[in-house]
Amino acid sequence: MLFPRERLLELEERLAPYAQKAKDTRGRAHPEPESPYRTPYQKDRDRILHTTAFRRLEYKTQVFPNWAGDYYRTRLTHTLEVVQVSRSIARALGLNEDLTEAIALSHDLGHPPFGHTGEQVLDRLMQGHGGFEHNAQALRILTHLEERYPGFRGLNLTHEVLEGIATHETRYAPGFKPLYEGQGTLEAQVVDLSDAIAYAAHDLDDGLRSGLLAPGELAEVPLLQDLAREEGLDLERLGELGRRILVRQLLGYLITEATLETHRRVEEAGVESAEAVRQHPKRLAALSPGAEKAHRELKAFLMERLYHHPEVLRERRKAETVLVELFHTYTQNPRLLPKGVQSRLEEEGVERAVCDYLAGMTDRYALEAYRKLFP
Repeated sequence: MLFPRERLLELEERLAPYAQKAKDTRGRAHPEPESPYRTPYQKDRDRILHTTAFRRLEYKTQVFPNWAGDYYRTRLTHTLEVVQVSRSIARALGLNEDLTEAIALSHDLGHPPFGHTGEQVLDRLMQGHGGFEHNAQALRILTHLEERYPGFRGLNLTHEVLEGIATHETRYAPGFKPLYEGQGTLEAQVVDLSDAIAYAAHDLDDGLRSGLLAPGELAEVPLLQDLAREEGLDLERLGELGRRILVRQLLGYLITEATLETHRRVEEAGVESAEAVRQHPKRLAALSPGAEKAHRELKAFLMERLYHHPEVLRERRKAETVLVELFHTYTQNPRLLPKGVQSRLEEEGVERAVCDYLAGMTDRYALEAYRKLFP
């Protein structure tokens, strides 16, 4: 049995009324022929997967740098875990999984090397030149920096995928004006929520695996105490299998609470279309009050014990030094830049062209560039 695009679009009519249907897309900036066997959102997902920016996520820091070990999450594996959580919630709510996946795959494309440290450093360096923020950079990559077609810059993605990045719940860099107003689709909101769920669980896992978090410390987090008790786990003697069980239960709990609470809010709001979701005064994708409190407590614990651990802070200091020195060296000596970057200096301005170049680097590429300049 063959399922051409027309049939796939018909099958989307089975989705919830508040889901964003591909047939209702606001389209692309540049008209193009449709695929015979893929919907517009499937095309977008595939285009994102094949970008240079997506491949580079493999060697960009989540919490631990790539060289710390093969076990720890990178920005790429984090993205894949966000996709899994997002699709689980989206399917349960009757949302458009293709759109959800496309947004999830692209949500961190704008992250520079060295995780949030890299973002903070570039934002500081770019004060007076438009600032830097990873969501704005993801939009810049997808609409301007990636060049795959002869007639235009960017990937020519659908409005809804770009909207999903632009409405990501965060602050925007100085001088950056959001392209879209409103709350965004429920698919986009689910990706935001899934991002928070995924990193809380996998950062806990990586922190324990690294030894920077001691199992006995987890008793300070009521939710982890409760989950451990339910599974018969002793937090003081938590082995490798116990760690995996605990993280799995944590993910399951947060996904379930997110699904149920989002459904409850959707029913209470009475939204009957994707547009009604956009125009609703509040976001509808959320954890239940109890789960939200537990999630906040877990995040506060990770902030104090993991993200501010001396070893993590030491690596962040190294990253800061690398990016600051590279930025100042390249802006003061643009001829050191690759020819392709030099060709954009007049169009973009020196600072923005250098910022784009640095933001696109992987951790190890940035370190190698630093070593070449400062042997």
